[in-house]
Amino acid sequence: MVPELARRLGTADAVVVGLSAMIGAGVFAAFAPAASAAGRWLPAALALAAVVAFCNATSSARLAALYPDSGGTYVYGRRRLGPFWGYLAGWGFVVGKTASCAAMALTFGAYVAPDLARPLAVGAVVALTVLNLFGVQRSALAARLIVAFVLAVLAAVVAAGLLGGPAPSAPSAPLLAQAVTPWDALQGAGLLFFAFAGYARIATLGEEVRDPRRTIPLAILLALGVTFVVYVLVALATLRVLGPARLGLSQAPLVDTVTWAGAAWLAPVVKAGAAVAALGALLALILGVSRTTFAMARERDLPSLLDAVHPVRQVPYRAELAVGVAVVALVLVADLRGAIGFSSFGVLVYYAVANACAFTLTSQEGAPPRAVPVVGLLLCVVLAFTLPVPSVVAGLAVFAVGAVVWALRRRRRGSPAA
Repeated sequence: MVPELARRLGTADAVVVGLSAMIGAGVFAAFAPAASAAGRWLPAALALAAVVAFCNATSSARLAALYPDSGGTYVYGRRRLGPFWGYLAGWGFVVGKTASCAAMALTFGAYVAPDLARPLAVGAVVALTVLNLFGVQRSALAARLIVAFVLAVLAAVVAAGLLGGPAPSAPSAPLLAQAVTPWDALQGAGLLFFAFAGYARIATLGEEVRDPRRTIPLAILLALGVTFVVYVLVALATLRVLGPARLGLSQAPLVDTVTWAGAAWLAPVVKAGAAVAALGALLALILGVSRTTFAMARERDLPSLLDAVHPVRQVPYRAELAVGVAVVALVLVADLRGAIGFSSFGVLVYYAVANACAFTLTSQEGAPPRAVPVVGLLLCVVLAFTLPVPSVVAGLAVFAVGAVVWALRRRRRGSPAA
């Protein structure tokens, strides 16, 4: 009998899981490198990233309603395009998002105590992995508390940035002279897409959602809509106070925003919000990566040892433990900013496959308007290859390794000893 997960999450729980993944990653990790790339084109980059996210979310929502199983685009790719494309999407998601987990853990450590960032990051990964092992409902409750606190902190930052004192003049920097082309906006959008990709966690939890045909599409669009509004407000506040050059150079842009706006007393609160948001994103990321790992193991695209559901808590406990161990290993060697570009490349490829899958849907299957998956697919490919060169090279290398692993496993299965 194929092991199955328990359907325990409602619409509100699913929305909160998506919000905790997006808001934590976007506001506190992606805005500064995106501003460094896009400069004064940052608002255009944010708008373009939102368009791509909307297309991807719409395609993913229609597919998730049709295939409400754990694994997200890994499952859709196998069903609509063939086993290889599903595998490639799953491979990119697992590897890229494992790097994202490490980035979020390091973000937490850096805000709490920079000198102890790595030990604190390891502790956070261990603690949240244990929490996930106790059941998805406890994880959803923790995510709800985290999101409520982070949204309150961001509201204070926006108020300080938009209502505070006059913005300081931006420092002279080559950023202002370089960031004057549409290419800069594309690169910034590619980096900001990292911030919108959290709604994938809702789809990858498809096997644990009640009434998935209704809940998943609604939760994805609600989470994306709320996140976009929050991002726009935060972008306006930070740009008003810091300007694109100072924002691109900032190591803690929201802390700098309240400080320069004359509300330095808010800085400790913002640091706490950043740490908590990183924990929320890490919690949701571990959930999503472990479910895709579980789905790939169930189809034997990853070791079958990981295909196990706890008999009492009904969670994929071996997959969760494996993901936790992998993230801890990466935390010990990871570079915080480099992980964002690398993750963006992997996830853009993942959603390119999702859009290709959505294009094959018929009207009876709930196909979106044809323009949605076409625009989504094209923009995913374009943004992936406008990312910084090291991110593109690393991403291509990872997918090449994945293709080789696929070929070797397929040959082994086809041999008499397999």
